[in-house]
Amino acid sequence: MDIQKIIAKKRDRQELSKEEIEYFITNYTNGNIPDYQAAALTMAIYLNGMTEEETTNLTLTMAHSGDILDLSEFGTVVDKHSTGGIGDKVTLILAPIIASLGIPVAKMSGRGLGYTGGTIDKLEAIPGYRTNIKIEEFKENVGKIGISLMGQTLNLAPADKKLYALRDTIAATESIPLISSSIMSKKIAAGANKIVLDVTCGSGAFMKDLNQAIQLAKTMKKIGELAQKETVCVVTSMEEPLGKAVGNALEVIEAIQALKGNMTEDVQEVVLTLGAYMMKLADKGKDIEGNKEKMLEQIQSGEALKKLKELIQIQGGDVSYVENIELLPKAKYVMPVLATKCGYVKTLDAKSIGEISMHLGAGRMKKEDSIDPAVGIVLEKKIGDYVKENEILAYVHTNNEEKGQEAVKQLLDCYQIVEEKVEKRSCILKVI
Repeated sequence: MDIQKIIAKKRDRQELSKEEIEYFITNYTNGNIPDYQAAALTMAIYLNGMTEEETTNLTLTMAHSGDILDLSEFGTVVDKHSTGGIGDKVTLILAPIIASLGIPVAKMSGRGLGYTGGTIDKLEAIPGYRTNIKIEEFKENVGKIGISLMGQTLNLAPADKKLYALRDTIAATESIPLISSSIMSKKIAAGANKIVLDVTCGSGAFMKDLNQAIQLAKTMKKIGELAQKETVCVVTSMEEPLGKAVGNALEVIEAIQALKGNMTEDVQEVVLTLGAYMMKLADKGKDIEGNKEKMLEQIQSGEALKKLKELIQIQGGDVSYVENIELLPKAKYVMPVLATKCGYVKTLDAKSIGEISMHLGAGRMKKEDSIDPAVGIVLEKKIGDYVKENEILAYVHTNNEEKGQEAVKQLLDCYQIVEEKVEKRSCILKVI
């Protein structure tokens, strides 16, 4: 086979065969195809798209380019994945609820990069919690307590890592075949047999508009079906950050409060909807509303919080930080952001808030950057809320006074306040 012929074929809008896709992925992963040729083919895919069959073949080839985790010993394992957003602490709340219902949770999560946060960084805000454990221990923990959350230590979908980095450098990230194959290859390699995807949509998400998000969701659902993994996609709004906190320890605090029954409406709506579909896929209840009730019972009875403590304890974390959130890392300065006029919050720019939080030290600009678990933003007013002049809109948590003052000014620009009443909107845009 000849990579030049494969590039020319895609350039001319022709469909690539399974063998051609396998040839490209195998040889690019092992270094036989140089970056410039891979970039040419990637750009041709970006410009001309792929058929469902091509996208599925690309996904499965990338999934099988490295290790495949075998979780069959646990029966039905339902994985939940988000396409990324700001203030997304859903896994920290949802995973213990689902595990407390007797559904095994064996989840590998990533670190944050850019303005989107990562579950692993949040968990590491709890002293002692080990995210870098061996696969044997990961499985043992699932066997013992029904849950384990760890970082990606296996060589899962190495082709995706290479291709993802390449797409970034050639401005070819926003392509539905490339995004969907990237996400689904990792999910297939991670061993779950059923998948619930939270496809975020809005200013703080990859997909800025609803039609794009729905198209991505449909593509991933189709890949799931063709790979024999039942998949449900929930399209959620990321026009504003989810919940109140943006930042690692701040989001852990919000998650612990949520498991004690103190959850903001938007977080509750997303957590319960995703969880209800996870329960349905795991054959724990066909009735979505009934499933939501069962999840709320796990919170009210304290079983969900107990499961979080078990998880932290088994992975070496200090449970006293859950019992007393005052112990979690705190920023030196907490600065209020005050409203300059009365009115209703019309928009709250999620992407800008994520970027401000990153510059405070809560995120990474490069993979190697270290993060400060204590810093971030807590939003007191969100879309639809009424605000009086000089009322507190948000708090900036910072360890650098100068950066904090700059963040206060920038945050003020993230709020659009208008005179006419603004209705609060549902976070759930569509279920596919």
